[in-house]
Amino acid sequence: RGGRGWREGTQFSSNARTTRQIGRRLGRRALPGTLIALRGPLGAGKTQLAKGVAEGLGIDSVVNSPTFIIVNEHRGRLPLFHADAYRLADGAEARAAGLFDERQESGVTVIEWAERVEEWLPADRLEIDLAIDPTRPGRRALRWRAMGPLHDALARSARLRSEPSR
Repeated sequence: RGGRGWREGTQFSSNARTTRQIGRRLGRRALPGTLIALRGPLGAGKTQLAKGVAEGLGIDSVVNSPTFIIVNEHRGRLPLFHADAYRLADGAEARAAGLFDERQESGVTVIEWAERVEEWLPADRLEIDLAIDPTRPGRRALRWRAMGPLHDALARSARLRSEPSR
């Protein structure tokens, strides 16, 4: 268990396929209002995780990082609002660009580069920090924190877990 009653842990992925599988589990269990905040360096697997969430939501359209568009909307079991905050200066610019709006309450929002809009994120969210293992470049550590009841339930039902370091 994490601080302030939040559940947290670290899930490991040995390749892009496994990262997508983790995302699929999240997408299958996501409920309206789900917000997944992804952080990590270039190449850490943020977009692979987002693609997995889309697959879990039954989305057939191509899901790529929406760097220049800011937010792409995809239709599935629930709508997916896939956002990329990389080019935004701050949260105020994100709001002006339409990164946050009331439509997201009916679907699932995945934000890549979420650290750029940290102050605008809702309190109830699932944060996932992706890190590349420098000794094994294909391996990723996904450090997650479920903040709030909706996302705590999501982490439990998607079977996110802690694993010992290897």
